[in-house]
Amino acid sequence: MSSDRRRSTRHHGIRTRIAGGSLLIAVVVSLFAGLAINAQLERIVRDGTVQALRSDGAQYVFALQARPDDPLQGPGLGTRIAVIAPDGSIPVFSLPTTLAAQLPALAATREVTTVDAGPATYILLSQPVTVGGDTWYVIAGRDEAEETTVLVQMRLLLVGSFALLVLGVAAGGWILTTVSLRPVTRLRVSAQSLSERSTDEVLPVGRADDEIAQLAITLNDLIERLRASADRERQLVSDASHELRTPLAILRTQLELARLEDSSREQLLADIEGAERSATRLSALVTSLLELSRIEAATPEERTTAATLEADVLEAVERARFRVASDDALAGIEVEYVSAVAGSGPGDGAAVYAVRADDVGRVVDNLAGNALQAFTERGGAPRRVSVMLDDDGGGQLTLRVSDNAGGLDPAFEPRALERFSRSDATRSSGHGSGLGLAIVAAIARNAGGAIVLHNRPGHGLEVVVTLPAASALPVDPA
Repeated sequence: MSSDRRRSTRHHGIRTRIAGGSLLIAVVVSLFAGLAINAQLERIVRDGTVQALRSDGAQYVFALQARPDDPLQGPGLGTRIAVIAPDGSIPVFSLPTTLAAQLPALAATREVTTVDAGPATYILLSQPVTVGGDTWYVIAGRDEAEETTVLVQMRLLLVGSFALLVLGVAAGGWILTTVSLRPVTRLRVSAQSLSERSTDEVLPVGRADDEIAQLAITLNDLIERLRASADRERQLVSDASHELRTPLAILRTQLELARLEDSSREQLLADIEGAERSATRLSALVTSLLELSRIEAATPEERTTAATLEADVLEAVERARFRVASDDALAGIEVEYVSAVAGSGPGDGAAVYAVRADDVGRVVDNLAGNALQAFTERGGAPRRVSVMLDDDGGGQLTLRVSDNAGGLDPAFEPRALERFSRSDATRSSGHGSGLGLAIVAAIARNAGGAIVLHNRPGHGLEVVVTLPAASALPVDPA
């Protein structure tokens, strides 16, 4: 039964829940307010009755005080009065006869008294009057039914007023909710339309700068990011398919040639070596693609000190030096490292960065590798690759990798950070996959940083990667 009740609650719209909640609140508030107002009404009506009783007895009080020797006149029609003389006689009596025996006791009561008089109940007020040293009592009375009639009429008016108020609150809540949710309905219809067809449109943003407009802006930002992510994925699949097609075709051709019976031993070995090179390139390409996908999908959760990052940068520099020493084509190239990292000692370096240490090492590997490859393609002397790591002490970490290998082709520079983008010289040499700088850019973006290329055609290239401290990154509201 409880699950059915929950399902029934979920089926009620926001408008129904708000209007129903407004109605319930209005009923509760009206109930308490009605009780308070009713108590005030009873007090006001009773005060009015007391004033009326004083007014009924005022003529006799005045007559006794002003003309004590004159005989008292009878009361008017409908006026209930009893006057008790000091000797106990009752010269004026128009109260119900059933109260005659109670008059001495009632006269001694100075408060408003309610007594039963047969089928009716009377409200009595006794007023003592001193005349010549003697005390007279003027007792005025009124039927309680008169007071009850007034109270009933006022209560009916009160109930009717509160009923109209409650209905007005419920109707107002329904109308206001309907008007307020109209932009949400437009957003829902627009979102459904966008989900059913491929379009560059976004959700409509209202002219009012309210919460719903802010929601539409946030959702539009999300839509744009999702579209950009989908475009990147489609582009990645397209580029990967294009890049993988050629080495796979070459590998297949080489294997088919190696299978021919009339191939010589030397030719067979050459085909196998070529197949190995193609397989190595495929493996490197797939590894780079997986690494790029991992970096772009990761969230910057790790925190690394500048000292730890410097250690990985130094290891990457040593790997570049080892490559130079083991390759005759790179002979004479100098790989130098300059460190300006503050707080590298134990307990120092409080600043941390939202990046993995091995990712920073990969940045140096890719940038230094590109520089060494540029030397093999273009030459130049003296040949030098310079790596510099600079920490300003807590605000920003800067990594600079520069060379004097001639720089980039100006026509290629705008596309240098794109996936699978390679210069004509690199493409013709068959080296590289065009993912090195794309991986570097992805690592920088993922850490909240940036990458800048300072290209000097004919001289060299400097790549500057800046990473902000983790404390400077915006905080996720979630």
